[in-house]
Amino acid sequence: MIHAGGSQSKSAAGLDAAAISLLKSEARAIRRHIIEMTAAAGSGHPGGSLSCADILTALYFNVMRVDPQNPSWEERDRFILSKGHAAPVLYATLAERGFFDPGILRDLRKLGCPLQGHPDCRKVPGVEESTGSLGQGLSVGNGLALAARLRGKPYRVYVLLGDGECQEGQVWEAAMSAAHWKLDNLMAFVDYNGLQIDGPTGDVMSLGSLAAKFRAFGWNVLEIDGHDLGQIVDACLSASATRGVPTVAVARTVKGRGVSFMEGQVDWHGKAPSAELAEKAIREIEGGARP
Repeated sequence: MIHAGGSQSKSAAGLDAAAISLLKSEARAIRRHIIEMTAAAGSGHPGGSLSCADILTALYFNVMRVDPQNPSWEERDRFILSKGHAAPVLYATLAERGFFDPGILRDLRKLGCPLQGHPDCRKVPGVEESTGSLGQGLSVGNGLALAARLRGKPYRVYVLLGDGECQEGQVWEAAMSAAHWKLDNLMAFVDYNGLQIDGPTGDVMSLGSLAAKFRAFGWNVLEIDGHDLGQIVDACLSASATRGVPTVAVARTVKGRGVSFMEGQVDWHGKAPSAELAEKAIREIEGGARP
């Protein structure tokens, strides 16, 4: 169920069972890559990558117009991973979508490999912006969305924010700017898993109601289950039909989603699983109990 403006609701996206099944299969593949690549590297950020895997799955396999054979296609939709430390989920998604050979995923963070700890748009096909310094991705999204309007281009811009990242002041300057410029070709997602590197976001710095905050800044606000692929796609359809204001989907998620011993555990924010735990995690993911 999607809650628009906190008071209205409508049914899910209309995706049939076969479409949902395919998306779930892609999400499992992406989660498997995340575990394998961080385990091979002995470092990385699996928890926050797993929490937003369903959002990237829906975007890259159902919503966004992209061409993996022509990553610089001018008409393509743009995606900015503002929480750049979750690079494993972006790399896994781009590889599954066909932007590059999945075989290099296991070289994550190795010398000479383009897949470093934060995304580098100069080296990785499909990465639109180098990110990692938190709080800046929405500003980049604003610029891309405004450029599309000024150049008469039809593409849309999607930005994924972490909830802890929303403690950064620049996020709110960008939110104010997006509303001022009426950027209705811009959609943000907040991966609201409630945990950041130092603990629960509520303990580090309470976020209050992110929905109310974005609404006060003039945005169209949706509140969704960030693991429900139908709701994610439906939110994107709702955003594309909204005129005159940007849209944000505040997506409730679970850190480490899909791996029982990682779920809701802050320790897995920036720690790689051992080979033994990676095998256990992959068995759970491939078991398919969860997407």
